[in-house]
Amino acid sequence: MLERLNKIIVEDPVDLIISQIKGLISSGTVKPGEKLPPERKLAAHLGVSRNQVREAIHKLQIYGIVKVQPQSGTTVTGIGLIALEGLLSNILKIEQPDLKSLIDTRCLLEKEAARLAALNRTQEDLDQLKNALDRCEEKLSKGGTAIEEDLLFHIKIAEASKNSVLKSLMMIITPDLVTSFTEHKVCNKDTNAQTIKEHRRIIEMIEYKNPEEAQNAMWDHLSGIMEFSMNF
Repeated sequence: MLERLNKIIVEDPVDLIISQIKGLISSGTVKPGEKLPPERKLAAHLGVSRNQVREAIHKLQIYGIVKVQPQSGTTVTGIGLIALEGLLSNILKIEQPDLKSLIDTRCLLEKEAARLAALNRTQEDLDQLKNALDRCEEKLSKGGTAIEEDLLFHIKIAEASKNSVLKSLMMIITPDLVTSFTEHKVCNKDTNAQTIKEHRRIIEMIEYKNPEEAQNAMWDHLSGIMEFSMNF
C-alpha cells in the first residue's frame, strides 16, 4: 500500500513568495520600475513573517530581478528573469555546466569587473558595495556560510563596473554558481576570516580607485576557488 502513496512535499514559504513575485513580473502585471509594497504589508497580505519576505527579496536581488535601495524601498528591474528562467542557456545549448567551467568563467569576469569598478564606481555604488559587504560579513561572523550574500557582493562589483554586458553575464551564471557551490560544499566556516579580509581588500582598492590593485586583490581572492576547481 505504501508504495502507492506519493510523498507530500511542503514548499518553503520563501520559494512561494519568490514564485508569486516572479509570476507577476513575467506576466507584466508588475513592470520594471515599479516598487514592491513594504515588507510589512507584503508579510501581512501573504500571511508569512517579515523575515521570510526579507529573505525572498534578498534572493530576488541576487538574481537582479529587484533592486533594494536604503530609504527608497524595493524596485523591480526584471533584468534577471532571463537568467533565472534559463532562457539564454537554452538558446546557447548550455546544459548542466560543470563547476570548473563556471569558476573559470567567473574568474575572467570578476577580474575585469573589479578593474572597471575601480575606474567607474560612484559614491552610490560604493555605498551599495559596503552594504552588501556588511551583510556578507555579518553572516560569516556567525560561523556559517554565506554563498548567496557573497555572490551578491560580487554582483554589486559588476554593477559598479558600469559594463552592462559583463553584469548580465555575471547574473546568467549566478544561479548555477549557487547550486554548484551548495552541492560541492565549496564554502566552509574554516575560511570565513580569510574571506572577510579579502573582501575588505577588494573594496578598499575600489574605493581608492586603484584598478590594477583591485584586479590583483580579486585574483588573490579567487585563487582558492580556482585551486578547488582543478579537482573537477
